[in-house]
Amino acid sequence: MVEIVSEMVANVWKVLVSVGDQVTEGDTLVILESMKMEIPVEVTVSGKVEEVRVVEGGVVQEGDVIAVIS
Repeated sequence: MVEIVSEMVANVWKVLVSVGDQVTEGDTLVILESMKMEIPVEVTVSGKVEEVRVVEGGVVQEGDVIAVIS
């Protein structure tokens, strides 16, 4: 299991994956927004999305887990 974490404090602007989705390294999981900039969060490994721990409109802190990939 690989946890994808936030590298900054940001708003969750858009969630692009759901539990059960197959993803490939480099796919965008979510788009964060900070200081009016959109920051895509990409998956670092190929696999299946086991958990999505954020919701659109939510806020993440640095180090928060965004998703878990197996």
